[in-house]
Amino acid sequence: MTQFFLRRLLLLLPVLAGILFTTFAIARLIPGDPCYVALGERATEEQCNAYRERLGLNDNIGVQFTRYLGNVVRGDFGVSLKTSRPVSDVIVERLPMTLELTIGAMLFSTTFGILLGIISAVRRNSVLDVVTMIGANIGVSMPVFWLGLMLAYLFALTLKGTPLWIPPSGRLTSGLSIPPLTETFQLDGLAGFPLAAVTFASNMYTLNALLTGNVKVWTDAAWHLILPSVAVGTIPLSIIARMTRSSLLEVLNQDYIRTARAKGLMQRTVIFRHALRNAMLPIVTIVGLQVGGLLSGAVLTETIFGLPGIGTWLITSILARDYSVVQAATVVIAIIYVMVNMLVDASYAFLDPRIRLQ
Repeated sequence: MTQFFLRRLLLLLPVLAGILFTTFAIARLIPGDPCYVALGERATEEQCNAYRERLGLNDNIGVQFTRYLGNVVRGDFGVSLKTSRPVSDVIVERLPMTLELTIGAMLFSTTFGILLGIISAVRRNSVLDVVTMIGANIGVSMPVFWLGLMLAYLFALTLKGTPLWIPPSGRLTSGLSIPPLTETFQLDGLAGFPLAAVTFASNMYTLNALLTGNVKVWTDAAWHLILPSVAVGTIPLSIIARMTRSSLLEVLNQDYIRTARAKGLMQRTVIFRHALRNAMLPIVTIVGLQVGGLLSGAVLTETIFGLPGIGTWLITSILARDYSVVQAATVVIAIIYVMVNMLVDASYAFLDPRIRLQ
């Protein structure tokens, strides 16, 4: 297993190099001059030249890419061209929000997708099966931005004043806050990477509240994640439900399943102990691939629900021609996607012992 991870990590190097080059090139292709966005439309040519010289934008593309690559290797994503803040600091501040949303959407889509797929396969050709598959086809066709707006309209406006009301925006109810972990656990001496790691955990409100035992904040933070998680997780849920149904139906027709039933085993035992585990390989593959869709969907969802995540930051930075931020945000999202798929590959051996990680 250790050799597998080391080998996959080495294979990630050319992938990451390709991602860095592509994001660098795409960022430079964004039309417009970042100088006029940062200094205003009335900035003079002299002011813009000084601005570009200070940030190294007057150098040729090869020099800029080499300098960028060297900085990334040292863990430095540079500073924002618009705000002059270190990009790494903003990633630590905003990425936890996006991860909370992605994890919430993944839990929602995986749990209900597998459950609906099992029900549909077990009750094949029944009314329940037809309704479930029609719902899955509708769900996979709905754009994230449209579904997000409809959910916000229904649960935040139409059902306002009822027990079914759900907040349409924000991370916590107004007046509620949670202190950083450095303050709660009195970690004043931290610096560098340990400080960044603790700050990252602090900005993930559900994790922060869990570590500090603050049930009220945890419940409120989870309540605020419901609508965006459902919006971004509906398409993956539909795909997972359809895949679970087809994969389980194929396994249920195998001889060993008929033998298990002939022995008089309960239907629940046959499904969950014998059939589902063997049907999980394609389902796990689909779940891993959906992470990319969840991360890209989070970009739109954060904008609709006013969440201060990395997606909102990325859109704002694209409009501002903030090259450093666009490159860093894209690289971080790509790294998460690649790492999740590596874990999915590793899970194959656990689900099917016949598979060797060689």
